[in-house]
Amino acid sequence: LSEIGDALFRLLSRETTYAMIGTTMIHLLESLAVSMFVGVIAGIAEGLSDRIRNFLAPFMILIRSLPMIVLVILIMTTFSYTFVPVMAASLILIPMISEAASEGCRRIEPEMIDVFRMNSGLNIRVMTYVYLPMISGYLKQSFFNAAGMGLKVVVSAEYLVQTRNSLGKAVYSSSYFNEYGEIYAYALIMILLVLIVTEIPAMFLRKLKNSTNS
Repeated sequence: LSEIGDALFRLLSRETTYAMIGTTMIHLLESLAVSMFVGVIAGIAEGLSDRIRNFLAPFMILIRSLPMIVLVILIMTTFSYTFVPVMAASLILIPMISEAASEGCRRIEPEMIDVFRMNSGLNIRVMTYVYLPMISGYLKQSFFNAAGMGLKVVVSAEYLVQTRNSLGKAVYSSSYFNEYGEIYAYALIMILLVLIVTEIPAMFLRKLKNSTNS
């Protein structure tokens, strides 16, 4: 434990560590943004249409079934290494987000949907002010789950493609030189990052909800 603590203190005292954290966090936030955008649209479409749900189901099952390492390698052989961390994480997270959005839509009372359809068709305004608030609980939970999963995928992809100035590259270098204390220290840093990504938005949402209710 003392070795891990010394390694953690040493890493946190280096400027390069924060630069690597920044690179990985940018990859994570980009992948979360892409997966939330695509996943919410696909999920709402699946929730409102059985035909679209049946059409997209094989693709979602395929992505879920592929081992993460296989999916990352397939992306590596097709696209530039620069895009691999974001693309791999986005593809893995999209089914998770879309499933939550689809389930949320299917839980909406049919009578309410009928009222919306009578007054207006499905458009951006209806999605923003009607469907998104109603499925927000499902999306919040899926976002928190996706943040933790996304960070693991991003770091794994960075490890495989040797992304410069990233946590994945740092873990690779530590393992190459048998610096096991640093590996555990990087694991603690990644746990802290997940807490930051999930807890700060949760605190903001709670504060916003309390201010709205008051």
